[in-house]
Amino acid sequence: MTRTQEIITWTEKWSARNYEPLPVVIERGEGVWVYDVDGRRYLDMLSAYSALNQGHRHPRILRALKEQADRVTLTSRAFHNDRMGEFLGKLCQIAGYEKALPMNTGAEAVETAIKAARKWGYLKKGVPENQAEIIVAENNFHGRTITIISFSTEAQYRYGFGPFTPGFKIIPFNDPEALESAITENTVAFLVEPIQGEGGVIVPDEGYLRKIREITKRHHVLLVLDEIQTGLGRTGKLFAFQHEDARPDILILGKALGGGVYPVSAILADDEIMDVFTPGDHGSTFGGNPLAAAVGIASLDVILEEDLPSRAAELGAYFMDELRKIQSPAIREVRGKGLLIGVEIKPEYGTARPYCERLLEEGILAKDTHHQVVRFAPPLIITREEIDWALERIRRVFQS
Repeated sequence: MTRTQEIITWTEKWSARNYEPLPVVIERGEGVWVYDVDGRRYLDMLSAYSALNQGHRHPRILRALKEQADRVTLTSRAFHNDRMGEFLGKLCQIAGYEKALPMNTGAEAVETAIKAARKWGYLKKGVPENQAEIIVAENNFHGRTITIISFSTEAQYRYGFGPFTPGFKIIPFNDPEALESAITENTVAFLVEPIQGEGGVIVPDEGYLRKIREITKRHHVLLVLDEIQTGLGRTGKLFAFQHEDARPDILILGKALGGGVYPVSAILADDEIMDVFTPGDHGSTFGGNPLAAAVGIASLDVILEEDLPSRAAELGAYFMDELRKIQSPAIREVRGKGLLIGVEIKPEYGTARPYCERLLEEGILAKDTHHQVVRFAPPLIITREEIDWALERIRRVFQS
């Protein structure tokens, strides 16, 4: 038995089975590469679901983590710390908002946005108490909490977990007319992903974001964009909404905000929305802690100073063009934006999982999503030479 097999056996003995990982045990990483316990090297084409936009163990982010860990790591929000204001100020100035509310995970940030939108609806729009309605899109993925799965359309995410939180209306994705029809006097927000990542890398039609921005403004409804995966450079812009100048009322960020070393998330909004919160309304022991803030500052600096959005735009276009040239009867479609790319497998050629397993054998870590899609989302620091290395192996898998 190899060391990999031993560790997997031991892990599965003690771990709840809520994941089905590929059979690889990673022990270290550097840049776009990771190494398993048996000494094999792999190109990371998942980036921890876009949490590693800056790559594994970026020296600048690690240095910020270590320096802050030598000073103070946690104060709770019962006291001020000397890093949170600097972090939130930088984040607001970069994104163009007046306030930020820090949390830890993406799901926490989504829950925070839901609370903000509902309370804004009651205090500012005049919706009757407990009648606020939030519109969401089919095929969405915003997290795993009870409230969030309450408006999922994926049966597995909901099975066995009811009763569910009310107050949500589901419409088709990429359908502005459906949004227009669904809005009522009690609608407070439309919560949507600019690109549905977990849903299979579904890219809406050009102009969709611009249209939903116009509709929500006209109806005095908040546009809430979940950019946890698409934000911070992944799609070729710092934020995906910038492709169509569709600035949301509430912007949700996470994943790459922590530079791949620490969980950091936040929502951003202007004062007119954020001032609905008063002390005691919402909180988090770890949210905005000095270690998270130091990591967040360094993570943003790396994205901006290394111009990772431009790299994603240029290399993503090249990567997608080359993937589309692959002559394989199994490939139904290649789609994406920037370095968020999905290769959809025709059902008659099976699911995406076996292709990911074969890519693993070739030294590439990719993950299936929505059964039929292989997702390629490498760290944004990847080079063209490394993409070419991957393409040679991807062609071999899909043409075999």
